[in-house]
Amino acid sequence: MAVKVVVFVLALVTVGAAFSGLLNASEGEGFSDDLLQVKLLQDKTAEQRATADSHPNLFFHQVDVLHMKQRSSTTHGHIFKVIRAAALTMLSNVPSYMPPPKHEDFKSKWNEIYGNNLPPLALYCLLCPEDSAALQFLIKFMDKMAEYPDWKVTTAPNDEVPAAHSLTGFATAYDFIYSYLDKPRREVYLKKIRSETEELYELLKFRGWGKQYLHNHQTTNVLAIMIGAIVVGSHDVPESMMWKQVAVNYMEKTMFLLNHVVDGTLDEGVAYGSYTAKSITQYVFLAQRHFDIDNTQNNWLRGHFWFYYATLLPGFQRSVGIADSNYNWFYGPESQLVFLDTFIMKNGTGNWLAQQIRKHRPKDGPMGQSYSHRWATLHTEYIWYNSHLTPQPPHNFGKSRMHIFSNWGVVTYGAGLPIGQGNTFVSFKSGKLGGRAVYDIVHDKPYSWVDGWNSFNPGHEHPDQNSFTFAPNGQVFVSEALYGPKFSYLNNVLVFGPSPSSQCNNPWEGQLGECAKWLRWTDEGVGDARGEVIVASSHKDTMFVSGEAVSAYSPAMKLKSVYRALLLLNSQTLLVLDHVEKSDDSPLTSLSAFFHNLDIDFKYVPFKLMDKYNGAMMDVWDAHYKMFWFDTKGYSPDTRIQEAEQAAEFKKRWTQFVNVTFPMSGTVSRVAYVLHGPYVKVSNCRFIDNSKNGVKLSLTVNNTEKIVSIATNFKDIGARLSYLGFGGHCKVEDQSQITRYGLGTQVIPKQVSSDNQVFDFGYTASVMAGFVLCVAIGFWTMQRKFYDVCFRLRRLMRYALLSVLIVWIAELLFVSNSCDQLLCGVKWKGVGARSEVNKQVRTHEQRQLPTVLITTLPGSGSEILKHLFYNSSDFVYIRVPTEHVDIPETEFEFDSLVDGCEWSRSDAVHGRFKIIQGWLHSLVHSTKMHLQNIQLVEGSRVTQPQRVSSFRDRKKRSMRRELLSELRGSLDRDAEYVREMRRHVAEYPNTRVVLNMRSGSWALKLPFIHEVVGPSLKTIYVVRDPRAWIYLMVHNSKPSLYSLKNIPQHLSLIFKENAVRDGCPIVAPEFEIIKILLSYSETNPVLILAHLWLAHTAAVLRVSESLPEESHLRVRFEDVVNFPQETAESIHTFLGVPVSPAALNQLIFTTSTNLYNLMYEGDISPANINMWRQKMPRRDIRLTEDICGGVMKRLGYSRFAS
Repeated sequence: MAVKVVVFVLALVTVGAAFSGLLNASEGEGFSDDLLQVKLLQDKTAEQRATADSHPNLFFHQVDVLHMKQRSSTTHGHIFKVIRAAALTMLSNVPSYMPPPKHEDFKSKWNEIYGNNLPPLALYCLLCPEDSAALQFLIKFMDKMAEYPDWKVTTAPNDEVPAAHSLTGFATAYDFIYSYLDKPRREVYLKKIRSETEELYELLKFRGWGKQYLHNHQTTNVLAIMIGAIVVGSHDVPESMMWKQVAVNYMEKTMFLLNHVVDGTLDEGVAYGSYTAKSITQYVFLAQRHFDIDNTQNNWLRGHFWFYYATLLPGFQRSVGIADSNYNWFYGPESQLVFLDTFIMKNGTGNWLAQQIRKHRPKDGPMGQSYSHRWATLHTEYIWYNSHLTPQPPHNFGKSRMHIFSNWGVVTYGAGLPIGQGNTFVSFKSGKLGGRAVYDIVHDKPYSWVDGWNSFNPGHEHPDQNSFTFAPNGQVFVSEALYGPKFSYLNNVLVFGPSPSSQCNNPWEGQLGECAKWLRWTDEGVGDARGEVIVASSHKDTMFVSGEAVSAYSPAMKLKSVYRALLLLNSQTLLVLDHVEKSDDSPLTSLSAFFHNLDIDFKYVPFKLMDKYNGAMMDVWDAHYKMFWFDTKGYSPDTRIQEAEQAAEFKKRWTQFVNVTFPMSGTVSRVAYVLHGPYVKVSNCRFIDNSKNGVKLSLTVNNTEKIVSIATNFKDIGARLSYLGFGGHCKVEDQSQITRYGLGTQVIPKQVSSDNQVFDFGYTASVMAGFVLCVAIGFWTMQRKFYDVCFRLRRLMRYALLSVLIVWIAELLFVSNSCDQLLCGVKWKGVGARSEVNKQVRTHEQRQLPTVLITTLPGSGSEILKHLFYNSSDFVYIRVPTEHVDIPETEFEFDSLVDGCEWSRSDAVHGRFKIIQGWLHSLVHSTKMHLQNIQLVEGSRVTQPQRVSSFRDRKKRSMRRELLSELRGSLDRDAEYVREMRRHVAEYPNTRVVLNMRSGSWALKLPFIHEVVGPSLKTIYVVRDPRAWIYLMVHNSKPSLYSLKNIPQHLSLIFKENAVRDGCPIVAPEFEIIKILLSYSETNPVLILAHLWLAHTAAVLRVSESLPEESHLRVRFEDVVNFPQETAESIHTFLGVPVSPAALNQLIFTTSTNLYNLMYEGDISPANINMWRQKMPRRDIRLTEDICGGVMKRLGYSRFAS
């Protein structure tokens, strides 16, 4: 039966500030408990529903079967080959695959294998009806399943997942082979599907999985209800309508929550994530097929490919093992990948990765597919595969890349490569419980239907904040411990002792939530546990990543910081630094680190470097992988290597780990660990500086000394500048280059040949001078004895001595020029390169921290950049003007839209506009005092004015009350924002100011502002496509913004005589056309706005040319929305401060989820900002392009091709 859905809104709940620090410009609307209700409307008559052609209908129709059969020998042959092998394997070993004769045997163990095997077997029978043995096996299989009174598991009476697998598989197989069943079997099978669906539906009302979103149990069970309801809905089962409605409502809330997850991940990890994604992809397909619900634009789905690709270790066999995991995937992921390619990406990369995974998948061993899972998704892979999408790898495949999962809190490097020397993999995790989106939803409570942590189940997560893995050359050296009990020591993180709050392994304690089979997220304080990736940057074959995990530990430990930094120096060498800071009264005296490896064939053995540092080594076929450690005092404790066996899934898993314990003698402890592969020589490692703000280490790698500087006072941008010479977090120096992570690498020109020439000349000259001098002295001393020697000989001696003197002086001059000491002070023009290099290095390191000024033409979307700077210890974001942060009154009145007045540097030098100069100085250089001096006006103090007359129109009074209420709310919000900025500046005194000047007036006064603020000023000009800007002003709303804002009146003020005389020394010549248009009383808003955009933009481009190139950046609004990560990185590189993953997540969330509104514009997304292409009249587009075409081309905007 085909049905369609009518989705309608019954209620909306207003939410305040959106989560993740996003303040919605329109005070956005939430997703209420009754927001989505589904009414199913039948579009097939009752007579049609009971016919034989009502099945197959679940995934395809009967008319599609012929084409599916043809593809089995052509385009889909590689998948059909696996399906046929699965069917033949079952037929060759019937006792192992046939459900047991006794129900007690069936329910005595986890039995999802039977439901999982039914769909691929049924599809094989449909594609190969001539194989009667397979069909008879399938029917006997289903007969046994139908005979069982229930499909539960005795050992898990409260877990309906096995029954859901059985229901999904049984109902799917029933739909596939319906035409091959006799009438009695159809009725028996249908009755069984109906009863199991009804039971699962009733359990949904009170089981935990019925209210816990984004969990594999809920998606598995709810999908089973929906599939069962769709199948029985073709046979006059009235309850099926309610079952469908409830299932769809649950899954739509799941999709709504997933839309917040901007990186495509799932907190349960890759293995369980593939489990959940198996159900989600089937739901998305079935919802669109049966209910006309389109989720293909869902933000999570668009990023989900990277959850599989960027977590793959070299070789395509093993994935990151974060959370409860096996070595790779529980289900698929070939099916999920072809789904993503066919319906989401449509570029061939999903098909390519599915082929690589199948090609390289081990046939047996721990990385082989599970006996119960291996065939479960073959039917959907076959159905969804699109052979027209030619398999191709992602862009830049073959090069080691860093990928940031900003919601998950995971960074990977070197993923998705073939195994080989130099193809190294590193992963690092420091995230929030449940992932950033879920954590923030729980804590900020934006949705009334989300009941805190009761609506989620992060039980499969581990206490693993600041954990890492390392696989040089693809050989796993340090790994996760995978599925198992939740102990910190199994997760490559620090544990401390003695702790007064230890609950297991006393006196040691790790992170919150440990000590049980599942993470104890409901315990007090565990729901607040979190880590944070501070920064992640890569350059060439190196990477730096760091995280803070103090909030993942018990407050009873009285820790102030648990900071870990990873520096990949080359493809073979990883430096790990732990910085731990505790309070004076902390009970802790020791910290202990762990490094795991699950490979039983290659065991850790003790190792010692240079008879100085203890460590461990792993011998892999005579290739030695080594690690060693030391603290700031050079202390290197003995190696402790242990083995353990732990419960995992339904078996035991062996692990080995290196354990090293350091004393915590002071309030600050710092420990370095060096891990490297066999193709590198590491020696002479030591701390050379251990200061309050950071550390410096010297490492000799392949006979090259590298100086590593890491700022540990990472929240203070001023401290980072002081310690590193720039606003980043890490710097690596050697004799040939300096790498500043987050900014780039600076090559130091080599001076070896020049120095050698100077040295060779000096050495030769010295030898010659010495020889001649000795000869001359000899002759001189014998002068008396040979007094009668001819006069010519005496003259020769004088010449010789004079020659010695000249050569000696020349030698001194040349050699001294290459000397760096005080006595070598002579400088020659030809050999000054080294001093020039040193000057360049010093200049680069002495750069000032930025003061940021954002200018734009109102309506261009500059407000969106707030989310790049908000909630950051590096910046304080200030909007100008607001109700409290206003521009002082002067002889010049700033227009809220735009003016054409230019202010120059000379205006500032000659003291013009002193009030504005003082205001800018105060706002930028005395931010804390400026904010404290703002007198806050509370909304409660605003009262409605008393009227003498008692008779007033009710409608006008109602409007006044509404306006007054809005004013009060706006004042209250703005006052709270000022308080928030005060707290922020008090906590981070070195934070840098970001001013968003909301009026277009400021863009033409940038030279003046540069002179006032000083060389630290960095200006960002946000420009927008004029067609989108004019569409917003004229066509996006009724009445238009052009009318509401009275744009002609604003423009007329530009040329007001008093304004020009009093505060406008120069009117930009580009605005003369506006004056002409106004004089002719032009009324076409598109014409006026097009010329306004052109005049303002052209004037700004001209004015900005007078600014230093390194102080001005032009950013297109469209690039911010379409390419948020690349644009954010370019902006921060311009500012000289690396972008944080948290800021990156905020910006991506803002630009891609349809959950953030710009005032007057609505939801922001890549699709919405191009709405002008569909809705703007073509004549207006052509007029805009004719007027603005030249500047548009200069900015990279192409003409519209209809």
